[in-house]
Amino acid sequence: MTEGKAILITGATGGIGAALVRALSARGRTVYAGARGDAPDLASLPGVRVVRLDVTDAAGVAEAAAEVRAAQGGRGLHAVVNNAGLIVQGPMELVPPEELRRQFEVNVHGPAIVTRAFLPLLREGRGRVVNVSAASALAAPPGLGPIAASKAALESLSDATRLELAPWGIPVSVVRPGAVSTAIFGKAEEAARIALRRADPEAVAMYRPMLDAIERTIADQSPAPVDGVVRTLIKAIEARRPRRHYTCGRDARLLAVVSRLPAGPRDRIVASAFGLRRLPRPPAGASATGPANTAG
Repeated sequence: MTEGKAILITGATGGIGAALVRALSARGRTVYAGARGDAPDLASLPGVRVVRLDVTDAAGVAEAAAEVRAAQGGRGLHAVVNNAGLIVQGPMELVPPEELRRQFEVNVHGPAIVTRAFLPLLREGRGRVVNVSAASALAAPPGLGPIAASKAALESLSDATRLELAPWGIPVSVVRPGAVSTAIFGKAEEAARIALRRADPEAVAMYRPMLDAIERTIADQSPAPVDGVVRTLIKAIEARRPRRHYTCGRDARLLAVVSRLPAGPRDRIVASAFGLRRLPRPPAGASATGPANTAG
């Protein structure tokens, strides 16, 4: 493999992950590309080794760490990039509990499992952790509650871990992209459509005006190219003194500003941005879940 600083990237076959693997390979880095399956297009790149890695499988992650340790031969790692992620979207009342659980397993438990398993290698290499969050963690948009909540939790874990690892000189950075032109958003939309087809038709009908407004807002957006996120990630990976937080993308920077406002103005701005303030009020007493939703 190519000699150079060694980096582990989870979710390496996705849009951001694959682009980052290619960029680091071109820079002469040794890259361990974490993937749930084979990735021959990445394995053929100089300095890249594909490692079987499902971030929700603790035993499998431990095996991957042992494989990387053996390959590194005591040189440790320069960085672990927790990039693997999942987007669950839809109004919270309509999100299946198992989908919400899966959201947190991938986006919160996964990075925690991976970081813990690879910490010995980071200590050996005087390395760092880079966690990929999302701008929605700063100000949760309607219909994106699950992903926003999971990324907010990831940021809290990152803040705590940064303080805990400071004695070893291991920085922990968070990178917050906005909307990016990758396949993950299309997959999320298809999963949401499937969930809605399985949901109570009356409940879906109640939320239909809101769902249509959110869909129109998202359709009108122009996702940023993945290159900008990759450049920011490389800064976090290679900076001598990496920042605690990186925000990339115009929409992400706008959300960062909005997030600093008091809750009332913030809610009004976000609701207006998604076209919700123009919607008619639903009938009084309407409920998508009925009496079973009432504690007693």
